[in-house]
Amino acid sequence: MGRKRNGSRKYIYIFIACVIAASFVGCASLTKINARMDSDEYLVEAQKLFDRGDYDGALKWNRKVLSLLGNAPPGDEALFNIGLLYAHNGYSKRNYGKSLDHFKKLMRVFPRSPLVGKAKIWIGVLQEYEKQNAEMEDANKSIKKMQQENERLNKEIEELKKTITKSKQVDIEIEGKKKELSK
Repeated sequence: MGRKRNGSRKYIYIFIACVIAASFVGCASLTKINARMDSDEYLVEAQKLFDRGDYDGALKWNRKVLSLLGNAPPGDEALFNIGLLYAHNGYSKRNYGKSLDHFKKLMRVFPRSPLVGKAKIWIGVLQEYEKQNAEMEDANKSIKKMQQENERLNKEIEELKKTITKSKQVDIEIEGKKKELSK
């Protein structure tokens, strides 16, 4: 009836499948490379804004890096920068808790990052600050309680002085009546 098939079509289909798979892998690699290049530009822009004092703008650009790359470098740099922003004295929305969270996340997600050492230092400084701040708040509460106790005792002293004064007046009146009766 017809010729016997030699299976060459099968090789053509395999070749086409390989070409399609390679193009997907290539596209994924190009996407990663583009994201990496964009994130580097975003980090430069974030640093410029930070240097100018536009902390909200710098925060926005660092967050863009995180959204592009997630847990891939230079996400570590973006996390570190965000931690610095939240700890910065000039930032009106300063939040040491958020700063600590970002530094800890950097250590957890990027344990081999060269920024881990600096993050550890910042974590230590911020934890010590929070500890001293808590101790200061406790001391202020104690002082306030002592002031209230002092006010209460001063009122009690005033009441006792009034009682003593009245008592002296009564004693004087009694002495006066005794003298009248003895005459």
